[in-house]
Amino acid sequence: MLSKDAVEQREERIRQQISELPDEDRSRLYKEAEKKLKDPDTYATLNYFFIAGLHYFYLGKWGAGLLAIALFWTGIYLLFTDAMWLGIALIAGVTLVEFYELFKSQLIVQEHNNQVLEELYRRRV
Repeated sequence: MLSKDAVEQREERIRQQISELPDEDRSRLYKEAEKKLKDPDTYATLNYFFIAGLHYFYLGKWGAGLLAIALFWTGIYLLFTDAMWLGIALIAGVTLVEFYELFKSQLIVQEHNNQVLEELYRRRV
């Protein structure tokens, strides 16, 4: 589970490391980062309006996105079979995970962006 303090400390450490780069390298790093950094509001919107895992694709987490969509649609299918309760359980499980990630969206995207910046920094040094 993500800790807000740990994520913020990591972000501060990465920013300090980047600030020590020569101006030209730092400028190139930030230009490259602009293309890869994600917006927490977009992530939250995708999570809120499309409860079937599209926000995972936004962060490039294809496996998690496909799993969430598969579980959700399997649950929908099961609603119309004798295993209706299993369908309800699957949909409820996906929904609970989605709500958790909706409320933690700022932190999830901040950690993703930290990983992006750290990877770009490591390529420079």
